[in-house]
Amino acid sequence: MSLPHDYQSLAKVLGSSTLYEACGLPCAVDRQIRAVWKGAFIAAPAYPVQCSPGDNLGLHLAVTNAPRGSVLVCDTADFVAGYWGEVLTVAAEARGIVGLVINGGVRDIAALEARGFPVFARGISVKGTVKATTPSVGKPFDFSGAPVSAGDLVVADEDGVVIIPAAAIERTLQEGQQRADKEAVFMSKLQEGSTTLELMGLSHPEAHA
Repeated sequence: MSLPHDYQSLAKVLGSSTLYEACGLPCAVDRQIRAVWKGAFIAAPAYPVQCSPGDNLGLHLAVTNAPRGSVLVCDTADFVAGYWGEVLTVAAEARGIVGLVINGGVRDIAALEARGFPVFARGISVKGTVKATTPSVGKPFDFSGAPVSAGDLVVADEDGVVIIPAAAIERTLQEGQQRADKEAVFMSKLQEGSTTLELMGLSHPEAHA
């Protein structure tokens, strides 16, 4: 597999919705996992990590072990607490980590936004965590409706989060661009006066009366 050098820019232009449609695989993450600050965006290779409920040791290990340029994809079994905040953000930035998607909670939102560190989470919580156990670091698992393995492409924006399997990245980006080009023509025809019924081959209910 080879990726265009500007795949991040392309993913941002296409967006998560178009890439989801182009992928054709179960790659959409639970819609309740949202950006914690407006305008956050991620397009980067995944590094998976699982944390026990109320325990963020796995994230500390992931920050240390993940390759530069990775986005951490963390499962916490839906447990919302302050797994991540400014301290881990500073540590992550120093290690070249570019973002976090977590099926759990985070804190220090103002600091995350000020630093421009993109985080997508199930919730926000001031409650702290312990550091005792870690189910897995760097291993594949099912993340809130989408399988994730190291190296999969995570694209996260205001529409949601998708995780595109590594083997499907190149095809998905190509088909996503084709969809975007087709939609551009579609939009142009709408502006010229065509209707969605005409362009999409839909019929009016009265036609079947």
